[in-house]
Amino acid sequence: MSVLLLTHLACLHHDPGPHHPECPDRLRAVLKALDAGEFVDLIRDQAPLATMDQLTRVHPENYVSAILAIRPEPDDRVALDGDTVMSWGSAEAALRAAGAAVAGVDAVMKGEYTRAFCATRPPGHHCEPARPMGFCLFANAVIAARHAQAEHGAQRVAVVDFDVHHGNGTQACVETDASIFYASSHQWPLYPGTGDVSEHGVGNVLNVTLPPGADGTAFRAAWAESIIPAVEAFAPDLLIISAGFDAHAADPLAQLRVREADFAWLTEALCGVADRCCGGRIVSLLEGGYDLEALGRSTAMHVRALMRA
Repeated sequence: MSVLLLTHLACLHHDPGPHHPECPDRLRAVLKALDAGEFVDLIRDQAPLATMDQLTRVHPENYVSAILAIRPEPDDRVALDGDTVMSWGSAEAALRAAGAAVAGVDAVMKGEYTRAFCATRPPGHHCEPARPMGFCLFANAVIAARHAQAEHGAQRVAVVDFDVHHGNGTQACVETDASIFYASSHQWPLYPGTGDVSEHGVGNVLNVTLPPGADGTAFRAAWAESIIPAVEAFAPDLLIISAGFDAHAADPLAQLRVREADFAWLTEALCGVADRCCGGRIVSLLEGGYDLEALGRSTAMHVRALMRA
């Protein structure tokens, strides 16, 4: 299976500071895991910079300009809220993360590759249209979806999110637009406090909650019984995955008990949906995952499944 890996060393220069869970070592762990010999067939490319036009399909221009204007001195940082911090390299890293999502869409929609995985940071699914939040500066998955619609004629795009935290930002960006379907499984209760099962948007939002301690069996059931049938019924032209691996049992920021094999199972199932609905086209974006060893192993299982399914 033809899979493109998009990343950029600039994403290592986003440094929220000592002891911050969304650290540069996260990306190092992912790239190290994907350097194993079994990944020799991955096609590797550099993430480009997102353009203002691409970003402002989702975010107001004044918001984008304000974020990009934050360029602290190398030894300084700017806290946007209690969790979200920018360093000297954060603005470029955010542009590369959004740019990778756009480039992944271009690659799969043009038929150059069947699937793409974006190994970038900062993540994106907590960023609302005009509010950075939860380590996120731009809503990368929605930027990708809007690009697919504007530049490639996609009528329907599905964004599915298995990060342990609800993607409040993704939901806020799309919940009034029936052309984009958003589905999430997440621990409840947990940060950011959104994602109740009663939140449906305009019929285009599906939230499935899991209690603390839920294991891989419950995780698989949430997807097999609820989310996967709903995505298939939506029949998207493109499937975008918010691939957060912090539902792993080892993760320090939540209390689910998911394992690497569960992520592999889900990836294979989503590949099946894409094969049936949209010519196999998938763009997967790295979101959370804060135990470095578990993150590396889980990402490897995810990409391996993208390559073979």
